[in-house]
Amino acid sequence: MSERIRNIKEQLLSDNWYVLKKATFDFQRRNGTWETTSREAYDRGNGATILLYNTTRNGVILTRQFRYPTFVNGNLDGMLIEACAGLLDNDDPETCIRRETEEETGYIIDSVRKVFEAYMSPGSVTEKLFFFVGEYSERNQTSDGGGVDSEDIEVLELDFAQAMAMVEGGEIRDGKTIMLLQYAKLAGLLK
Repeated sequence: MSERIRNIKEQLLSDNWYVLKKATFDFQRRNGTWETTSREAYDRGNGATILLYNTTRNGVILTRQFRYPTFVNGNLDGMLIEACAGLLDNDDPETCIRRETEEETGYIIDSVRKVFEAYMSPGSVTEKLFFFVGEYSERNQTSDGGGVDSEDIEVLELDFAQAMAMVEGGEIRDGKTIMLLQYAKLAGLLK
């Protein structure tokens, strides 16, 4: 526990989909004074995401699916283009991303590589994402993908330059996807 935080009192606000809690605590400011404050934190678990890329085709596999929170925040059809991702569900990050890759995209990837970790919305959400890249080829495709249960996921294969133009043009607006595409560019994975 941090020496700058003490007397934490938590109140459960919701345990419907994931867990939303309000915490009241004493926080020691940089100048040494103590201040009582409160914050809400949404705990949905940690996740993993992957950019599937193909150097021969200079392509990437992304998905498109409905995201209600984007709809209520001005995304008129609620559809979002994203890198494959999912919650860990008690798995380690690599096991999770291999499972999600097969379920969402229909590809079984020979090798995945973790490139970094990041908190995506640390002011209100506890989730930490583990970011991976993995090269795909036609031989890795075992199904059409599309997700499981109530998921309705469209699998997209895009030219890397087209995907980067879609970021610039505002067609790709998902933070994790933009981060992975930028990583691919900076690391020289694709042109």
